[in-house]
Amino acid sequence: QVQLVESGGGLVQPGGSLRLSCAASGRIFSIYTMGWYRQAPGKQRYLVARIAIGGSTNYADSVKGRFTISRDNAKNTVYLQMNSLKPEDTGVYYCNTYPSLSSGYWGQGTQVTVSS
Repeated sequence: QVQLVESGGGLVQPGGSLRLSCAASGRIFSIYTMGWYRQAPGKQRYLVARIAIGGSTNYADSVKGRFTISRDNAKNTVYLQMNSLKPEDTGVYYCNTYPSLSSGYWGQGTQVTVSS
């Protein structure tokens, strides 16, 4: 059974940092590129960062130089270190495979709010 559990969100001031974690089912984690997606209020969900099994990474232009995605294959966990946060980074963050699962499954996400 596929399971994705995100955590680590919260309220942070502009310029602050957060580290998100996602525990994934081993069955999918071991064979897929993993990604972090963001959904801002009233907007569509989109990919902000992805990491392949071998560790190669890609980032959306809006987060390059500020966010770092990593994965621990032994723990079936993917992380997103977010630094120099901006108000426009506010949203619900989800992890999923990349491309996202064809079943349409998404976890509950974790809310990130950047505000003074």
